[in-house]
This record gives sequence, structure tokens and C-alpha cells, in this order.
Amino acid sequence: MARTTNQNRTVTSYRNAGNTGSRQGGRPSGSYVYGNTVRKLDVQREMEQPRRRVLSNTTRKNRDKARHMSLGYVAFLVLAMCVAGYVLVHYIQLQADITTVTERIARQEQELNNLKVANDEDLSRITSGVDLEEVKRVAIGELGMVYPEEGQIVTYSNEGYDYVRKVDNGN
Repeated sequence: MARTTNQNRTVTSYRNAGNTGSRQGGRPSGSYVYGNTVRKLDVQREMEQPRRRVLSNTTRKNRDKARHMSLGYVAFLVLAMCVAGYVLVHYIQLQADITTVTERIARQEQELNNLKVANDEDLSRITSGVDLEEVKRVAIGELGMVYPEEGQIVTYSNEGYDYVRKVDNGN
């Protein structure tokens, strides 16, 4: 790095290698000053005082506006916080309601499954205990039931309807 000034022609240069050695990364390790004036470096003071940037008037005014909050702005912020709080509380209540309904549905589904299993067990118990030949014997022998004849059987087609309605036409 070389620096020149017009007043007293001071030249500062850094070298990377030499008798004093070099630092890591190729940074300068020593300096030479050429010219009739040698100045003392006040490194400590320069490091302690960071350089202040000169701010434009527009920037300064914007920062002043940002620091100042009017009563209307504060009222708006308070209102916005109240609305946000209400919405959040309402949202949490809805989430709790959904959780409650979901748990109730799960309990009812479990109860439905238990009832279906119990019904299937009862049905298999009942059907296994019934002798169909005995039922046929009692129906024909004791109750007088007979098998239908050829003209008594009526067939129908159920085209997507859930029920069949019988209309008696007097026959």
C-alpha cells in the first residue's frame, strides 16, 4: 500500500517480506516512511474512535420521525394489538373445540366398532344354535306351510331403488 501527500511528500509503503518477516495471509508487517517529515502514528486513538458518517438532512429527518410516535399512532397500535389478541384467543378456542369434537368422534367410532363386534358375535352364536332342518320340519309339519307353486313366484328388478313397494291389485 502506498500513500502520498502533496504538502511534505511523505510516502508510506508496506512490504510483505524482508528482515522483519511477514504475517499470515501476506499482510504487511513493517512500514517505511520516506520524506522530510515523519509523523507519529496514534493507532490507539484511531481504533477507539469509529468514523462518523455524515448524514443527509433527509436521513436525519426520517430518523427523527421514526423516533417520534404520535398519540394517533399509539392508539392505532393498541387497537391492532387488541384485535390481534381477540383473533388469537378465538383461534385457540376453535382449536380446543376441534380437539374436543375429534376426541368425541373417536370415542363414538370405538363404541360403534365394539357394538358391531358384539352384534357379529351374537349373530354367529344365534345362527350356530339353529338347526335349519328342524325349522323346516316345524314350518311344514306343524304350521302347514308349503313351497310356492310355479305361478306364485314373481320376480322383479331393483334398479337402484332402496325399497320395493307392493301394490295389491286384487288378485
